[in-house]
Amino acid sequence: MSAKPRSRSRLRLALFTLLGLVLLLVLVAGALLHWDDQLRLLWQEQRTSDQQRAASVWLPDYELVLEARLPGLENDETSGLTWNPATGTLFTVTGQNPQLVEFTPGGVVLRRVKLTGFSDPEAVEALDDGRLGIVDERRRLVAVFQLPPGVESLDLNDLATYDLGFEDAGNKGFEGLAWNPLTQRMLLAKERDPQGLFELPFPGEDGAAGVLEALPRQPLLVRDISSVTIDPRTGHTLMLSDESRLLVELDLMGRPRSFISLFGGLNGLVDGIDQAEGVAMDERGDIYVIAEPNLLYVFSRKR
Repeated sequence: MSAKPRSRSRLRLALFTLLGLVLLLVLVAGALLHWDDQLRLLWQEQRTSDQQRAASVWLPDYELVLEARLPGLENDETSGLTWNPATGTLFTVTGQNPQLVEFTPGGVVLRRVKLTGFSDPEAVEALDDGRLGIVDERRRLVAVFQLPPGVESLDLNDLATYDLGFEDAGNKGFEGLAWNPLTQRMLLAKERDPQGLFELPFPGEDGAAGVLEALPRQPLLVRDISSVTIDPRTGHTLMLSDESRLLVELDLMGRPRSFISLFGGLNGLVDGIDQAEGVAMDERGDIYVIAEPNLLYVFSRKR
């Protein structure tokens, strides 16, 4: 065999090796950046009709309008978020030093309420009767209470609590809580193992909570669920995923309808959102996202 064919064979082998390495790098990058999640959601989104879009939140129409830090919460690990229409303010909970924090849509902290007896508060939600609910992930319960003005501390032992089950969930329990005013039910999101959405009739006929019910399983197309909220206008659910770096809209059947990526360079984000832990929506349609340690992001529909 002459030197020329051997040279061509080596060149061909080098090119195939280089192509294989490039393909491997693309696959690894795709896995790390969760492009597979976004491609599947994009496919779903492209199949949505104009009529369905008009009846949706339609997240691609949103962009970032404010990024702020909540002062004094740098070491507290904010988690969970809710909009309270009665006060026109937002509430979050913190896990490192358990507390309930109220602040304005612009990020001005108004008050902090110490949470005694809580182990790992992960979600907070304003109900439509003036009460608030807090999910404690490690204790596998939701506590419901009134929050009068001037209150500086709450003791879990003094509050009405409801067992959520899943005794072996550990730190993979319920991380999302939303209130559905149309059905008078709580929507709870379990992070994983198993991942899914559940409803809690609340209150039941006797004034207590009903039985936790798993919603029909749907391909949610995310790797975890950090938080949920319900749009009061359409009834659609917004589902936040930290690991997939996505905010996804689910329709009334629990199917993905639209999404936005939380990576930098998209939807007005410069650096992207790391550790997204809570999402809320007000009656105007503005969307709020909170991220550890104390970052607030506000998205509005493009004008």
